[in-house]
Amino acid sequence: MGICISSESSAIHEAPEEARDENVIVFKASKVLSETRGLCSAYSKQGSKGLNQDAATISQGYGKEKAAFCGVFDGHGRNGHLVSTIVNSRLSSLILNQKNVHGKIDTMEKGDDKNILNHVDTVEEDSSPNKNFQEWKEAIIGAFRVMDKELKLQENLDCSCSGTTAVVVIREGEDLVIANLGDSRAVLGTICDGEIIPVQLTTDMKPGLPREADRIRSCNGRVFALKEEPHIQRVWLPNENSPGLAMSRAFGDFMLKDHGIIAIPDISFLTLTSKDQFIVLASDGVWDVLSNKEVSSIVWEVNSEREAARAVVEAATAAWKHKYPSSKVDDCTVVCLFFQKKQQLLSVKSGNP
Repeated sequence: MGICISSESSAIHEAPEEARDENVIVFKASKVLSETRGLCSAYSKQGSKGLNQDAATISQGYGKEKAAFCGVFDGHGRNGHLVSTIVNSRLSSLILNQKNVHGKIDTMEKGDDKNILNHVDTVEEDSSPNKNFQEWKEAIIGAFRVMDKELKLQENLDCSCSGTTAVVVIREGEDLVIANLGDSRAVLGTICDGEIIPVQLTTDMKPGLPREADRIRSCNGRVFALKEEPHIQRVWLPNENSPGLAMSRAFGDFMLKDHGIIAIPDISFLTLTSKDQFIVLASDGVWDVLSNKEVSSIVWEVNSEREAARAVVEAATAAWKHKYPSSKVDDCTVVCLFFQKKQQLLSVKSGNP
């Protein structure tokens, strides 16, 4: 638990206390096959820290008729709500643009090539059963890079100490491509011995991870926790106790981009089986108070797909008030994507064929 930017520099980084509408976008293409309709839900709820800095997207009919795109974006810093909104509206189309040109990143400078080779988890082309995965991977890397540059070039938007996480899932047939930047998370719900079991698909990209801390320190950034919150490792400038970022990868946060904070996501691939039921994407406001098991159980027990995301958010909000009554409740945003219709799931739970 903890805010994304250290309170030591709150005068610089706190977001304005203004009301804001929920920022969830759901697209359904007119040609989406009937069996994919309604197999998703999204819900976002403002916490008590100020305006809601979370954003989310579900797009069915993405790229190809059977593809779907889901994303959750958790902004932080004074302009985090603006950063997450921009990324929410742009990233999916940027990925498709890159994919349509076969994921080639022809304009990349040599230094960027080296950076990607150093920081992207390598996957051999023939190690995946999906020949298309390498193209998706290159497209995502290119799109994240372009997105970060677009943010830097935004007029009248200071992203020096503001940014956003991003957790994205693309489903194409029975294949999932997962990309993660920061500490939002994706969890798969799968059946084992008649019970729903959570499988965490992403790693929370935080400064306490050895490989992340090593990269940051190699760029002269500092990683340490404050005495009043010893469980939260943060990233600091070389010579001052600012800004105190509680994640190691993000869009924006350009003050720290020369000191180890990167906008290069972790990317992974998964082929679905008949036991896989759904995937949940959520901002860290959910995972700070609910376990993977608790979230997957809530989704598994709801009566319909439409109720799932809201049920998780309401449970997380209640958990914040119970576990941390003296703390401000974080924004909570959830996207649920089901791989089977709910009536089929109910049949599985009841043991009917």
